[in-house]
Parts: sequence; structure tokens; C-alpha cells
Amino acid sequence: MTPNRAKPDYCSALTTALVVVCALGFTGSLDAQAQDSNQDECVAIGNINNAECFSEIEVAASAPEFALDWVPLEDVPEALRDRQCINCEGRYLDPLAEEDTSQEPSDSDIRARADSSELQDNEVILVGRATAIQGYRRMRSDTVTINRNEESAVLSGDVTLREPNVLLQGDRAKIYSQTGEALIYNSQFVLHNEHMRGTADLLERDADGIIHVHNGNITYCAPGENDWAVLSDDMELDLDEGLATAHDATIELEGIPVFYSPWLRFPLDDRRRTGVLWPDFGNDSNGGLDISTPVYLNLAPNYDALYAPRYIEERGLNHELQLRYLNPLVGHWLVGGAYMNSDERYRDQATDDRSTDRWLRIVKQDGLFNSRWRSHIDYGKASDVDYLKDLETSNIDAQRSTSLLQLASMDYLGDNWLMNLRTQQYQSLADDIRKDYELQPQFTNQYRSDGTPFTLQPILVAQYSNFEAEEDVVTGQRVYGEAGASYPMMWRFGELTPTLKYRQVNYALSDATVYTDNSPSTGAPLFNLDGSLIFERQTSFGGNGFLQTLEPRIYYLYSPQEDQQDQPIFDSAELTFNYYQLFRETRFSGHDRLDDANQVSLGVTTRFIEDATGRSRFNASIGQIYYLQDRDVRLVDIQEPRDDATSEIAGELGFNPTANLGLRTSLVWDPNEEDMDSGFVEARYKMDNGSLFNVGYSYRRPVNTVNEFNVLNTQPQTEEASVSTYLPLDNNWSIFGAMNYSIEDNLSVEDMIGVEYDSCCWTVRLVQLRYYNNVNGQIPNFDNPDLERESTVQFQFLLKGMGGFGNRITNIMSDMIRGFEEREY
Repeated sequence: MTPNRAKPDYCSALTTALVVVCALGFTGSLDAQAQDSNQDECVAIGNINNAECFSEIEVAASAPEFALDWVPLEDVPEALRDRQCINCEGRYLDPLAEEDTSQEPSDSDIRARADSSELQDNEVILVGRATAIQGYRRMRSDTVTINRNEESAVLSGDVTLREPNVLLQGDRAKIYSQTGEALIYNSQFVLHNEHMRGTADLLERDADGIIHVHNGNITYCAPGENDWAVLSDDMELDLDEGLATAHDATIELEGIPVFYSPWLRFPLDDRRRTGVLWPDFGNDSNGGLDISTPVYLNLAPNYDALYAPRYIEERGLNHELQLRYLNPLVGHWLVGGAYMNSDERYRDQATDDRSTDRWLRIVKQDGLFNSRWRSHIDYGKASDVDYLKDLETSNIDAQRSTSLLQLASMDYLGDNWLMNLRTQQYQSLADDIRKDYELQPQFTNQYRSDGTPFTLQPILVAQYSNFEAEEDVVTGQRVYGEAGASYPMMWRFGELTPTLKYRQVNYALSDATVYTDNSPSTGAPLFNLDGSLIFERQTSFGGNGFLQTLEPRIYYLYSPQEDQQDQPIFDSAELTFNYYQLFRETRFSGHDRLDDANQVSLGVTTRFIEDATGRSRFNASIGQIYYLQDRDVRLVDIQEPRDDATSEIAGELGFNPTANLGLRTSLVWDPNEEDMDSGFVEARYKMDNGSLFNVGYSYRRPVNTVNEFNVLNTQPQTEEASVSTYLPLDNNWSIFGAMNYSIEDNLSVEDMIGVEYDSCCWTVRLVQLRYYNNVNGQIPNFDNPDLERESTVQFQFLLKGMGGFGNRITNIMSDMIRGFEEREY
């Protein structure tokens, strides 16, 4: 070894394989080692330590351990064995995945080696394990012939070219050093991140880095599997844009051509692309065969469009359009809608004077300006009350909606003041449900205290509301205000906060035929005292350490009774009783009623917080209100004062022993009636293999409600059980289903069952859904002969890496299987 000898003329030294650099005209520094057939000595050039240089080059020269970087499942590290890896029984592992790509390879020195070298005129020939490294690029072949005049190199025999996320292999290749262009013959390629591979008679990489696949194919399937592939005479892979374009393209399934297109474009990642998307289709009892073919237009980085002509066999052609626009000055906008010229099926149920044209309009907007002004628009309007029920077949909740919201609001987020201006109304989607009042408009101004302990915190709220209605009911204006202060006292072991304020509500009514006063008003003071303590102790279960807390809480509330019988009800209702209602200062929503109170609430919460993760594995709360006087203020006159000495006992419990298992329940027990008022329990279990199980039960006693017209309504007792599951049978087959079952009526209210076959490179699903066409939130009357049971069959087919049709199934599964998430592959 002679690392310190004088630097030789390596451009003419036959014993030096690094002449490739001189031959190609590179001027950067060069480190190299070589052995010719007559010399075993390793030659170092430059000031690089010989052993270090040889070690680095040797690593680059070593052949991949697995063909095409495909690592079988048993050799994949445990941390990388996700669902996709298990499903495919392996995965691509890129040996250059951690390489720094911030610097262009052309700005880096080249290091190379070969077993021997030979110089012939303007050509240099490197033979035997010829390898080179330049930045994050790697090259290897059996033989390299460099032409100094052309500044090119010809590689032959086991050619491999690498960059992060790209592997190119072939029998023979030609590379141009100045432009980075390359030609590879009889080639294979792998795109690691995209999970794509392919072959080509000729693989060409141009100066812009675009890969041209001549007479080749591409597929998502694992090596050795050829379930589907795209074949093309000429295909372009733009990795920077994440886009593939195939000319004269054919899609084959198991080697059988099933689709041809003279031009086909598909994404290599999830960025937005202009093109025709895969169609959606299904069949249901509400319209027959249903086919939609969306066309996506990526018009600019900040706006796009989606147009979907949708053919429904028994109805006609529905044109659906969605436009999106994003601008820092006006926020994010979504404008969309649909139009069907003369619904053939709707003609049979429409009255003579009702148009059979169906349409839907949607406008949504969200904006934030200067971190102070926040805007929000949510507007929907349909041609008729049955539109969503008839045409929104991919979403059960949408079909059961009772109204469409029409809302616009603007907020000012000041350091000390919060201001809100809103206008709000609804379009009723049920003929037998009275339309809600319209806010035209409402303005709220609220002082925001900083909450600093042991300092007086002001309370100031003022709200003006103008209530309008299309029906012959009382309308008018309401002004609500409250003023006072609180004094939070906080310690490590607990806190105590007294609050004192005065509430006032004033009306200016019109059409108040049922009221004696067109300008009623009410005012009342309110005082509450909220105190809690926190006790802690260390404990352990199953070898794990926990912090257990015990958190008792006491809440005293006082407000005198004021006569409010001559005041309307615009936006108020009695709140549903639960554990959190124990510590609220009102039992009504809205501001139409100032409730009277003289009561003490007692509650206690305990938690078990795991030391290692900081997660609450168990929490339970229970509490009750003790009334010191009757509650005279009711929603309407017909209701008698409440004279119970105590409230129901409310409790909640959450149990999460592992990240995969969860249980939660809420119960309300009436000790006066010695009966359960309401309750639910829900358990969910998710396994590592993707299995998901949900079981639920809910119960509610008959509930009497009274509306603003003193009409008594009784909702019947409800008792329902629900189950849902997504269950993989093996690596490919899965079944899934869900059922909401009415125990009272002894029948299924809605149910869904489906089957899925999921291979490494394609997925197919078949789903049948049945449901009753009833109003959301209402108890269906199964004795009603007009109550219809609808059914739909949906089919989904997905070529992984290419997309597929039938995406409505994903919405149905997400609606009915709690916790279900579509896989990203």
C-alpha cells in the first residue's frame, strides 16, 4: 500500500478504473480504487484514506439481497409489517430511502471502482463489478465502456441504476453524463413509494427526468403476480408530477385484455389530476340501475371542478357539479349542485301543479382573515322535500335529514371581545314538520376574560335576535344580556369559583295574538359556586403503574323565579339530562326562559391514568342534583312545576384497557320512579389484523314534550340494539355487516351485509343495504302502510394504484360501521 506516493496521471493509467471521470469530462474531485489482472494492490488517488474509501464503494457495489428490492414478509422488520405488507406477503424496501436528496448529484464528486480497466484511443473499458456513486445516484454493471468524445458510457451485463424511490435494471444501457439521459434495454423498473413495477423493451430517461416506457407495462401487483397490468406502446412516467400517461393502452386482467384506450392517464400519487375518474354504479329499489361517471378538472392550483353525469334507470339523467376555489382574501369556497330535467319516476308521485324537474344547490365557505375575522357559509336548497331521500342514495343520514341549513356568519376574534353576526334559516324536508324560526339576523357581543386565577373576571354578553317565520305564528325581536363577574381561585389540589351576574331578556313582538303584551321582559340575578378537589395516589394493575385520581365536585346554583308565561318560544327547549347537566347554570337551550333554581349538585369522578403513556384507561363519574325548592319556570303554561326533591342519578363510564378495546356507557336512573330513564352502552374492539367489532344498546322511557302551542306530544319507549363488524377471514377474504335492531318492534330498522376480496393489487366489494324510509330523529311507525322499506345493492371494484369504481360503498360502510376507515392502498 502506498497511499502517500505522488499522484499519478490517472487519465492514462490502465490500473485505475476511475478514468471514467476524465473520459466523461468531469472536473470534480475523484476518489477511486482498482485492481488490474497484473496487480493486487489497491490504488488510492487523492487524500482519501484507502480503507475508508474501499469500504464505502464496496457497500455500493454489493448486489441487492432481494430481486427488485422485494423483501418477503418473513424478512421484513416487525415495525414495517403493516396491513399492506401482510396482504402482499412482502414489500419493497428501498436501500436509498434515507439518502439526502437536497443536493443535486451533478454537484457531488464521483467515486468508482472496477476489477480492471483498459484504455483504447478515446474509449476506456472497465471490467468486473464496475460501480460508481455520485451523490444519491448509484450505478453498477459487469462492463462499462466510456466514450470521451460523446461524454457517454455504455453499460452491459446486469445493469442497475438507482436513485431514492427508483430502481432501473436491464441487460444493456447507455448514459449521457452532461444531460443525465439514459437508455436501458430489456429492462425492469420499480417505483418504491408508489408500490409500482414494470418491464419495457426500452426504458428511456430524458433530460427532464421523465421515464419513457417503450413497449412495456406497469402494475401494482407484487413480483410474481400479474393479476392486472397496463400495457402500452409508449408510456411516460413523470415522477415529479406523480403522473403516468399511456398511449395505445390496454388493461389486462390475468392476461386477458378487458379495456383499450388510445390515451390513458392515471396518477402515481394522490395529487389532483385532470381526467375521467372511475365510474360509480349500483342498483336500488328507489331508482333501479344507477351509474355515475365523474370528470375532474384541475383548472389551477387554487381552483378545480368536478362534473358527474349520473344516469338513474327509472328517473333519467342527473347532472352533478362541484366547484372549489381557495384564496387567502376570500377563503375556501365550494359551490355545487345538481339538476335533473323531468324525473320520470317522480312524475307518478308529484301533484299536478308540482314540477318534475329536480335540483339541488349547495354553497359552503370558510375563511380566516388577519387571524381576526372568520367567515362561514353553509347553504343548501332543494327543489322539493323528497330530493335527498330519492337521490342521495350513498348516505343514509342525508336521506333522513329533516331540513337543509341555510347559514351565513361572520366572527370577530378580538383579544377581549368576541363578536358574531349570523343569519340562519332552514328548508324543511318533511311536510308534517313545522319550519323552524329564521334568524334575520342575530348579533352577539361577548367579553372574553383571560381566566387569570385570583383576579376578578368580568362577564358581559349582549345579543340581538330578529326572528321571522313564513307561517302564521308570532314573530319579533329579542334582546338578551347578562353582566356580572366571577373570581376563580385555583390551587394544585382543587379550585373554587363564585359567579354572580344579572340576566335580562326583552321582546318586541308582532302578530302576538296569543300574548297580552307585545313587549314582555324579564330579568333575574343568578349566583353559582363551583368547587372541586383533586386527590391522587399511585397504584398498579397487571404490572403497570397508574395514577388514580378522585375528583369530588360541588355546585350550588341560585336564581329566583320570575313570571315568563307571556313570553314566546323562539329557539329554546329543555336540555336532555345527563351527567354534565349537573353543573350547567340553565336547564334550557336558547334565551327564551330564565330558569329559577335553588339547588346543590354533587358529583364525583375517578380516573386511572397510565404512567407509561399518560392515557386515561378508566374513568367513571356519578352525580345527582338536590333541589331546595320547586322549579316553577317551565317551557310552556301547560306544564306543571317540578316538585321533585332530587334529580335523576346520572353516571358515565369509559374503559380503555388497551388501544384496541374500548367501552363507554351513560346511564340516567330515576330513584323516584325506581326505573331507568335512559341509557346506552357501546363496546368496540379492533384487532391488529383489521378486524373491527361494535356492539351497542340504547334505551329511553316514553318522553312527554310540549311545544310552544301547548300541545302535548308523547314519544314512545325506544329500545334498540346495534351490531357491526368488519371481519377478515384470511389475508384476502373479509365479510362485513351492520344491523340496528328495534327490540320494541322485534325487527331490523336497517341492516347491511357485504363481502370483500382484497388481493395485493385489486379489491372487489359487494354490499346489500336495507332501511326504512323514515325521518331522521323520529321513531318510525311500523304499522303505517305507507312506510316503505328500501333496498340497494352496490358493487365496488378497485385496481390498486389505478383507482376504481363504486366509491359509494365506502360512504355506506363509514356510516354503519363505527371506526371503519378505508385503507390507503
